[in-house]
Amino acid sequence: MKGQYLSPPVDDRLIWDVWLSSHNLPALLAADQIDLFDKLAAGPLSVQDLATVCKVNARALGIISGLLCALGLLNRRDARLSLTVTSRNYLVKSSNFYWGALLGFFRARLPVYDQMMEALALDARHKGGDHAQGWEAGQIPLEQARGIAAFMHAHSCAPAIGAARSGAFKGVKRLLDVGAGSGVFSIAAAQAFPDLRATIMDLGTMCEAAMKYVEDGQVTDRVDTAAVDMFREPWPTGYDALFFSNIFHDWNDEVCVDLAKKAFDVLPSGGRIFLHEQLMNDNLDGPAVTASFSILMLIGTQGKQYSLPEFEGILGKAGFVDVEATATCGYYSLVSARKP
Repeated sequence: MKGQYLSPPVDDRLIWDVWLSSHNLPALLAADQIDLFDKLAAGPLSVQDLATVCKVNARALGIISGLLCALGLLNRRDARLSLTVTSRNYLVKSSNFYWGALLGFFRARLPVYDQMMEALALDARHKGGDHAQGWEAGQIPLEQARGIAAFMHAHSCAPAIGAARSGAFKGVKRLLDVGAGSGVFSIAAAQAFPDLRATIMDLGTMCEAAMKYVEDGQVTDRVDTAAVDMFREPWPTGYDALFFSNIFHDWNDEVCVDLAKKAFDVLPSGGRIFLHEQLMNDNLDGPAVTASFSILMLIGTQGKQYSLPEFEGILGKAGFVDVEATATCGYYSLVSARKP
């Protein structure tokens, strides 16, 4: 997209719906394979207890069960999972109406099913996909960086316009965009707020890849780059707000707390942190697309999609206060917090 970013006439939820529906059947088949529905036939269980009796990884089971809940195949109440009328009648193996003989035929046709089963293994040591490994290693080849930037830009342009027009950046003078990908959020923010200056902070090759988009957005006078390894090198100071889009969902709680603390340390008093993410609901049982996105994170990164209360906990451990969320575009929300 060249020139001024204009809002599309419709949001992109339908595209997300089609794309991430690809996880629905593999999640059901994985649950059937580990006898999840049969283990719940006797009554509700917590995720940890269910993982124990199914002999699987509890973290992976928690993420997959979120999608099963959103699809109406499980209920979650008081942190315990139980069967729905549908799953009790059609997915318990002893039922006269069990669908397993039909659905199981498709296991061999669904590579995502194999990835889910690998993640569910008790000894799973998932390292994430190439993207997460690149940032963890602090090195991404230039051609791969260009591919990542294009990938991120494709599903971030409309949300970036939504975030910029939400009004959240009003009053921000200097914005540090951490792990910025194509820089689309910095570009949209700079176009929406003429007094705002933004810096794309990422690995050197990612910064190089992002400059094409900055030039196309005609904001080279107000958006620059800083080649920084966010895990190994000091972060720049002098910014009154730090922004992360689809960064925290790549990592586990411990890494997210560490990133939040790094942000807290470089911000002045009154400075703000922004996390642009798709939020799981407070009960961790949907919405379906976000729960499916969480599975994508499970098999492709080291993270998951978080709920607002989970982000409150992560940001609170770093010292931030006044955590709140504002819907931006489609399934996305902008979580913000303040350094006292």
